[in-house]
Amino acid sequence: MNKFNISAIVLAISLAYSVSGMAQNLSKSEYKAAGKNIEADYKSAKSNCASFADNAKDICMAEAKGKEKVAKAELDARYKPSKKATYDVSVAKAEAEYALAKEKCDDKSGNVKDVCVQEAKAALVRAKADAKTRLKTSRADATATEESAAAQQKAQEKGSTARQDAAADKRDADYKVAKEKCDALAGDAKERCMKDAKMHYGK
Repeated sequence: MNKFNISAIVLAISLAYSVSGMAQNLSKSEYKAAGKNIEADYKSAKSNCASFADNAKDICMAEAKGKEKVAKAELDARYKPSKKATYDVSVAKAEAEYALAKEKCDDKSGNVKDVCVQEAKAALVRAKADAKTRLKTSRADATATEESAAAQQKAQEKGSTARQDAAADKRDADYKVAKEKCDALAGDAKERCMKDAKMHYGK
């Protein structure tokens, strides 16, 4: 099958998950039923992937597994809403996108593949860092709302620290991508590339 057919299957899976997960304020029985629907959708998607071969099959499976993982996280967040549950959904999406991107990198080779993998990892680090920042900031803000002005100041400090930590994580991930790109060069060009990368990212 071609890429169009892969996209069509993915779209069908997405629609199936969204329809099965639209209910709010689920009862325990509804939660279990929705979970079974997600599992059934995954089995169907997995079956569809059997018609592919080689890396196209791996990509199809990564998409199916990613959709299932995200759907389960979203279901859990609807069943027991919380800031942590919302965070888990963001992480599930980031990990699903990373798994898919990594499989797509297998279609490449050499340094191009290495750069592709590092870019996928960097995107994962950035997404997780952003999710963690939102979680810490929202928790701190919630605490500040209930407490005094001093607590609010503390919440702002925590939010600032979380953003700084996230920025550091992103900078490290981007530096690894830049370093990988330098590996495609040689001699003085590679040295200049590495020097520029270290200066740009403060290494």
